[in-house]
Amino acid sequence: MGGVTVVEDLHRIEELTEFAMDTLRDAGTEALHFYGKGRGGVRFDEDLVVEAELHLTDLFHDRLADRFPEHLIFANNRADHGYSHDSTRFLWVFDPLDGVANFQGGIPVWGISLALLENSWPVFGLFYMPATGDLFHARAGQKAYLGDKEISALCQSGLNDESVLFTYARFHNHYRASFPGKIRSLGCTGAHLCYVAGGQAEGAIISHETYQDLAAARVIVEAAGAKFYTMNGDGFFLNEHLGGKEIEEHLLIATPDTVAGIRDSLQRFPEA
Repeated sequence: MGGVTVVEDLHRIEELTEFAMDTLRDAGTEALHFYGKGRGGVRFDEDLVVEAELHLTDLFHDRLADRFPEHLIFANNRADHGYSHDSTRFLWVFDPLDGVANFQGGIPVWGISLALLENSWPVFGLFYMPATGDLFHARAGQKAYLGDKEISALCQSGLNDESVLFTYARFHNHYRASFPGKIRSLGCTGAHLCYVAGGQAEGAIISHETYQDLAAARVIVEAAGAKFYTMNGDGFFLNEHLGGKEIEEHLLIATPDTVAGIRDSLQRFPEA
């Protein structure tokens, strides 16, 4: 019989995963050369961040071109070329820096993400935090991990004063909250979502993200048992945003058991 066997397919995924992990760790090593070196007296050193992002992007492009030259790299306004059986069915989504203010200021909560798609559907996702050494990763439809330790999101219907909700920086300008626990912003969306996946928080609310920002964390979150929701509780489908434009609606990431309790604790202010 012709075609690709299950063993061959598994070997290919193992090879791609190894490449992704090695490349992400190497990118992290390079990123640490820039980390915390923002100009003194400047709240946000844009020049440093841009230099670092370009350097890391070039590193990834060079590595991919050398190892898998026919694979594609995600870009905004990407056209859907339809189903393919050749090597162009693989699309890599690389985000060089998440949490840039922390990165330039020397705060360790920032990361680099990498996801692989096959015919627009996720294969795996990785989020690496070089300053802490934490590597979150998952294959679609399988388990989620922090390093070699399996992780899972919290599955509980009740919230209490020890519950944690991660949010974006200006959350309190948009919501009145009766959430019984702690509401925090760490300044890094990828970290927020991976901490939900790892059970350190019940949920996270995110705003003004793009497909590139979320592609890797989406795989990790879903493998850990949590999901993306709109703020009215409907399911959210990230692949509808492959065009790369900013996602305007606010999103809630939580488990099915927890989402209703979080939603009920929030009241959106009327739009001005």
